[in-house]
Amino acid sequence: MSRDLPAPPGGRPDTLSAVPRQRRPRWAAPDPVDQLAERHREFIAAAVHPDEIAALLESDGMSDDRTRERYGCRNSFALAEELYERVERAHPEPSGPAPDPWRIGLLGCLLRGVVFALPGLAYVLGAPLLAGPGDGSGLPAGTVPLLAGALCGWMWNQGLAHRAYSWLGLGDRDACRRALAGGAPVGALLCTAVARLAAGDGDPGAVFFAAGEACYLGAATVLLVLGRERALLYSLSPMTAGALFALVQPVPVWARLSLLAGSLAAVVLLAAREVAPAVRQLRPGSVTLLAASDGAEEKDRVSPRLAASLPYAFFGLGIGVLVLYAAVGDVIAHEGRGSVATPAAVALTLSMGPAEWLLYRFRSGGLAGLRATSTPGAFWRATTVTLVQCMACYLASLLILAHATAALWPGAPRLDAVHFAGLLLLGAVLWTGLLLQSFGAVLGAAAVCCATALTQTVALAAYPGDPHAVGLLVYGGAATLQATLVCGLLGRATAHR
Repeated sequence: MSRDLPAPPGGRPDTLSAVPRQRRPRWAAPDPVDQLAERHREFIAAAVHPDEIAALLESDGMSDDRTRERYGCRNSFALAEELYERVERAHPEPSGPAPDPWRIGLLGCLLRGVVFALPGLAYVLGAPLLAGPGDGSGLPAGTVPLLAGALCGWMWNQGLAHRAYSWLGLGDRDACRRALAGGAPVGALLCTAVARLAAGDGDPGAVFFAAGEACYLGAATVLLVLGRERALLYSLSPMTAGALFALVQPVPVWARLSLLAGSLAAVVLLAAREVAPAVRQLRPGSVTLLAASDGAEEKDRVSPRLAASLPYAFFGLGIGVLVLYAAVGDVIAHEGRGSVATPAAVALTLSMGPAEWLLYRFRSGGLAGLRATSTPGAFWRATTVTLVQCMACYLASLLILAHATAALWPGAPRLDAVHFAGLLLLGAVLWTGLLLQSFGAVLGAAAVCCATALTQTVALAAYPGDPHAVGLLVYGGAATLQATLVCGLLGRATAHR
């Protein structure tokens, strides 16, 4: 049905006047338009445009002739505009609780934190591979190649995980598996090569250990991206039990290596099984079938840009350097005894579970603030309160974990106020960086963390000493910068999507 009637001779469609309605006295019958408005009041009040009402009228069989004769309007569109003006807007709230996509269970986040921390126990079992005189910096034998391989692995796998998650966000799980199947082995080879170069002519045991570490990081990335945390935890159980036993009783070298190799093999096999379905599609003979099934959709498929994953990779590198400096500070304070799996590093790693859960809680609080406030200033104040609460909870959990690991760690050095202050500032840098990353401002977080890591490296090279004292100043500056970036984004509703 068209909006207007055919034009009369010499006239225009939009100049056709409606049939005038006579004024009704109070004793007369009610206005039919009012009756119609009352009958459909709920629908009309929720309409955002008169055309919605016109569609309802037409679906009820309302013709233009009936509209003119009964309601005195030119057509159903004019009647719809009249009804839209007579009924006040009243958009109903959705029934039931408001949807919150940021709700997540605490237990799952704590499980991920444990999974992140358990590989640190491998250094306890791998101590025979790292035997030998310490280097000139006071670190245990093999520390430098291990750190070099670990940093390379964190950087590579952070970028790989972002690319895989990007494919998942596009709904293409097979492409995610193919990205992981190709990226994880390449990353393991790259990390092994970096560790070999850092070792030079010595430390063959450390290079061997670093190769296993690189394979584990790649396989664990596959399992974590695909949501197989429990399978990863079960695979690490033998190594975990052996390491805990080795802390109190001597364990033969062959048993140590067997436990390490067994857990590593289990993790790698599980990761291979997860990506196998997508890899099988690329075998000769199945590529044609895959292309035929995609058809014309292949041309329209949006592929994540490789450059989009680079900030995440550099963010992983910057955070990795800062965490390793905290661990190295513990080793130096312990006069070169032990390994890089120190109480500070373990506490920071375990705290990733509460950090993840509190990030979700903050995003949930931001969504609630959007619904409960009506001005940008009120929304900024509401999200600021939520931010302070979540940050305080994270730092409190980190402090508790630091005290617990220092108390339970065999022969751990005594932690003073400077040590704890530096650890809390580093935790603030870590959590605000993750928050910026969730806001989509990962470039700023990566720039601050990498600049902080470079500053600490230069400061320690120029003024050798206690890394904790240097870190206290460096972490404080980085935490202030990132907190400023976060505060600038708190009032933007688009940052809380």
